[in-house]
Amino acid sequence: MNTSDLARWGVPRGDAMRLAIQIIKRLINEGIPGEQVRSGLLDVIHDPAAATEHSHWGPLAQMILAAPVHQPRETPAPWRQWGTDIDDNSIQQMRNACELPVSVAGALMPDAHVGYGLPIGGVLATDNAVIPYAVGVDIACRMKLTVLDVPLRELDDDRGRNRLAGAIERQTLFGAGAGFRGSKLRRHEVLDRDWRISPITIKGKDKAWKQLGTSGSGNHFVEFGILEIMTNDLGLEPGTWLALLSHSGSRGIGHMVASHYSSLAMQLHPELPENLRHLAWLDMNSQEGIEYWNAMNLMGEYAAANHACIHRHIAEDLGAEVLLDVENHHNFAWKETHDGRDVYVHRKGATPAGKGVLGVIPGSMASPAFVVRGLGKPESLNSASHGAGRVMSRSQAKKALNWQDANRLLEEQGVRLMSAGIDEVPMVYKDIHEVMAAQSDLVETLACFRPRIVKMAPAGERPED
Repeated sequence: MNTSDLARWGVPRGDAMRLAIQIIKRLINEGIPGEQVRSGLLDVIHDPAAATEHSHWGPLAQMILAAPVHQPRETPAPWRQWGTDIDDNSIQQMRNACELPVSVAGALMPDAHVGYGLPIGGVLATDNAVIPYAVGVDIACRMKLTVLDVPLRELDDDRGRNRLAGAIERQTLFGAGAGFRGSKLRRHEVLDRDWRISPITIKGKDKAWKQLGTSGSGNHFVEFGILEIMTNDLGLEPGTWLALLSHSGSRGIGHMVASHYSSLAMQLHPELPENLRHLAWLDMNSQEGIEYWNAMNLMGEYAAANHACIHRHIAEDLGAEVLLDVENHHNFAWKETHDGRDVYVHRKGATPAGKGVLGVIPGSMASPAFVVRGLGKPESLNSASHGAGRVMSRSQAKKALNWQDANRLLEEQGVRLMSAGIDEVPMVYKDIHEVMAAQSDLVETLACFRPRIVKMAPAGERPED
């Protein structure tokens, strides 16, 4: 008998689970046969009221009777799906999320795939509650695109490409544990914020400083490419420009915040069944909820600072002037008003797309990214996809794909890949054009970015996305 067995039989997690384990161990040590112990436990779970005075099981029976009971909504919160190429498990995760008593409304983006609790590409509005796993592990993961006054011809010859690639190599670091040291440490006013808002941010501030300006691992990247601007709405003339695009989040400190408060939320909601455990929430009237909210928002500032450092140092390395910046983040919760009601909108792998809001939606290392403007669709909770979305897990990719095919595709698209794992090659992603077509009522395209020089963490790194 282990904790998984006990949970499956109906023992509430938390204090009741710990007490059940203590009683089981004591009875086994007293020589009572395991099958008899198991039978007694099942009797208590089936009818705890009849066992409250039992010499062995009484305290557990009383605790089970006092434990909170999961009460799903009488009718699920309404939600809508964009796109048809979405796996059944992701759809079921969205349905589960909309059964929570705190859920108000949801939406599923066309890049959706399975995540912890809420699917990646899932949007969920809640009433006075924040769900750490519905925000995500890489809090405030962010896209940033910068147009530089560097001539496009730099991408046409080896000398120019080497200069651009060298700037990436020198001015940011990749890998789960990557960090700067000594005189290389980056400076940014985010370090002057109040990091005492949570014991986790206090503990992790030094690590955060070392990792400021680094790019991490997983699906995070830094790349140069050609930006084709199609309208006059971005403040630059329509045409082609050289641009820098990056994707990364709050690094190790964000993971620390997410892990701590996700675990805390699950401890506070032992009544949730196994399939809903990762949707445990923190009440926004509680100290834990306020702590997490403040830490999450600090992680948003930190992720923005991370990109600011990457782009500033690369521009300075090249002696380039910045002509345009566009950025947005996902894996976050925003306090917003929808249908006249204040709610907390979680966008886990989803881009804010309120009316007029600019954002960047990437494809893969060999397919376009798009600069978009939100159309403010209420049914999507003013959201759009955050990318193309995976069609293949990392383990599947490592078994099924090879570099010969991947390099052939990259060469056809004119992409120079500096480093990456086989689990990030273009074949693991959905067709970005199909994803964009599926959300044409959510965003309009203003510009198209085509990658030419791409760097990601090398193979073997633990993914942080």
